[in-house]
Amino acid sequence: MSTTVPLTLAGSLPATQRRTAPVDKHEADKLAKRLRHQVGRAIADFGMIEDGDKVMACLSGGKDSYAMLDVLLQLQKKAPVSFSLTAVNLDQKQPDFPEQVLPDYLRSIGVDFHIIEQDTYSVVSRVIPEGKTMCSLCSRLRRGALYSYAEQHGYTKIALGHHRDDMVNTFFLNLFFHAKLSGMPPKLLSDDGKHVVIRPLAYVRESDIEAYADARQFPIIPCNLCGSQENLQRKQVKRMLEQWEQESPGRVETMARALGDIRPSQLADPKLFDFLALGKHGGATLPDTHAWLSGGETPRGHD
Repeated sequence: MSTTVPLTLAGSLPATQRRTAPVDKHEADKLAKRLRHQVGRAIADFGMIEDGDKVMACLSGGKDSYAMLDVLLQLQKKAPVSFSLTAVNLDQKQPDFPEQVLPDYLRSIGVDFHIIEQDTYSVVSRVIPEGKTMCSLCSRLRRGALYSYAEQHGYTKIALGHHRDDMVNTFFLNLFFHAKLSGMPPKLLSDDGKHVVIRPLAYVRESDIEAYADARQFPIIPCNLCGSQENLQRKQVKRMLEQWEQESPGRVETMARALGDIRPSQLADPKLFDFLALGKHGGATLPDTHAWLSGGETPRGHD
């Protein structure tokens, strides 16, 4: 028998933003259990949360951060360590942003929260030419505001809602457009060394998050600032991965596992692997690049 999971908040979103499709309770319970298992495993595998942590869960109003907060709240009740959890949202002063939706929802579930108000929208709109992608600057300004708040209030971990598909997407984005093998790690120390960023959804598929958001009836707030910019590099990569997954189901999962199985000796970065010492015999210093290119050194056996 199907049952509809009720909306936990009579929010101010228009009817078109609310989900009313019936959800099978048994399937919803199985999905919730799977997400708790995957998030718990990620926390354990990467040491994301330890006893006494003050965790700042960054909440955007999208499905991913809602799911992250929801699962963390469930795990907190039975966690083997004691940690506090505060939801923090950055109100960027976007036009028509429904500013009461998040506070009303967070009060309804009884979670500690804070809303940071900072007009990054005006900055981005003024600096970025019309028609150009705003995401990069918007992301930097948002990160700066959240990091500053975390430092001011002594949070030891900053939790972000990036999931498994985001991590694979970022890897290919950097590969194709920035010529580097790097991605989005489950746990990260910020460049200034002041903040530890964690991604508890590192093992969770986006499709599962979408289904979970439907089941839980989160009051989703769309991003009007950049959501209409269709020709983003990230969206190009996402479409490519979606096509691959359709052609070969399970391929994204395979690629996600590959990100955790790096073989430096089978790549080509001399900073990660000592290729100069590999197979070297004798104590003579190897000729440098300039010597080889200029012909200043003649390899033995080729006189």
